[in-house]
Amino acid sequence: MISTRFPRTARVRARSDFDRIFKHGRRVALPVLALHWQTVDCEARLGLAVSRKVDPHAVGRNRIKRALRDTFRKLRAELARGDYVVVARPGASRCTRAELDQAFLGLLKRAGALPAPAVAGTMPAELASSDPAPIHSPLPDPGPG
Repeated sequence: MISTRFPRTARVRARSDFDRIFKHGRRVALPVLALHWQTVDCEARLGLAVSRKVDPHAVGRNRIKRALRDTFRKLRAELARGDYVVVARPGASRCTRAELDQAFLGLLKRAGALPAPAVAGTMPAELASSDPAPIHSPLPDPGPG
């Protein structure tokens, strides 16, 4: 059975870890969220920073954190190894759950943390996977001359 929990091992909790990621990690940002990340040799972990500047009410800050944690939990197995810290910006309090999810996914893609989606080609899958047939020229060989 797949666990739907968000275990402690999947969280960035220590101040020293946050400081390390902010100082040595890379960063991408959108108007509502910023993502700081650093590649490390452990499973993907998430840290959240949602200040009172984002929303003065704890209910609003917790809604943002709950949405980001849930999205991360669903994607954790697909993510590249490393520590990810999401910093919410004031515009995040006006976003819907779907908008927060899209912003977070966009940041993860820009960071290269998610694998690129398979590009749908024009060739049917059964033909694309089989050995290609030899290509014959429709014109006869003119020979030497």
